[in-house]
Amino acid sequence: MTRIVDLRSDTVTRPTPGMRQAMLHAEVGDDVFGDDPTVNALQERIAALTGKEAALFMPTGTQSNLCGLLAHCQRGEEYIVGQLAHTYRYEGGGAAVLGSIQPQPLVQDAQGRMALPDIAAAIKPDDAHFARTRLLCLENTWNGHVMPHDYVTSAASLARAQGLSVHLDGARVFNAAVANAGEHGDPLAALRDITDVFDSVSVCFSKGLGAPMGSALCGSKELIARAHRIRARPCWRTSRLPAYWPPACSACAL
Repeated sequence: MTRIVDLRSDTVTRPTPGMRQAMLHAEVGDDVFGDDPTVNALQERIAALTGKEAALFMPTGTQSNLCGLLAHCQRGEEYIVGQLAHTYRYEGGGAAVLGSIQPQPLVQDAQGRMALPDIAAAIKPDDAHFARTRLLCLENTWNGHVMPHDYVTSAASLARAQGLSVHLDGARVFNAAVANAGEHGDPLAALRDITDVFDSVSVCFSKGLGAPMGSALCGSKELIARAHRIRARPCWRTSRLPAYWPPACSACAL
C-alpha cells in the first residue's frame, strides 16, 4: 500500500493518539463566562511563552490577526503591511470590510522585508486629509524565510519613534524561534527575543505545532480586553470548542 505524504501545507497534520485522548478527557466549561479551565490554561501558557500579559484564544489565525488589527486601529486609521503579507493578501480584506481600517501595502524583497526608508515614507503626517497611521505589521516567518532579528528591531524602532504600535503575524513564529536558536540553543529564549519586540503577536497552533486548529492573540491586558470585545461581536462568538483546545495545549507544551 502506497503511503502518501501530504506536503501541500503544514496545516494538514492529523491529531495524534495523545491529542485524541486529550480531547476525550478534556475538562470543559463555558468560555463566555471565563470558566473553561482548558481555555484558561492555554491562554496563560501562550502568554507566558511569548512574554505578554495576556492572551486570547481564536479559532483561526485570520481572526486572531483581525482582532489584533482592530484592537490597535480605529475607523479611518491605517496599518503599514507588506503587499504579499498574509494580513493584507490572504485574509479577505477583513480589516477594511469589518473595521474600516485602511491597509498601506509596501513592496517586499525576496525575504519578505519592506525597506526601512519605504516604511518611514509611508507614515502619514498629522493632517485631516490622510488616514492616521497607527500600526506596522510584520510577518515571521514569511514564505519560509526567517526575518533577521536586526531588521525586525530596526523596523520596530522606526515605527515606535513615529508613535506607531507593532504587530507580528507569528503564525509560524515557533519555526523562526527554532531556526534562530540553532542546534544547541534554547527555542523558548529565541521565541522571547522575537516576541519582545512587538506590542502584539498572533500565533497559530495548527501550523508547525501540529494541533488540529486554533490560534491566540497575545499582548497587554488592555489590548487583549479590547480584542475580547471585538471577538464577541455578532457571528464571532466562540463560547465552546472544547474538543480542540486540549490539542492546542499539548502542542504548546514544548
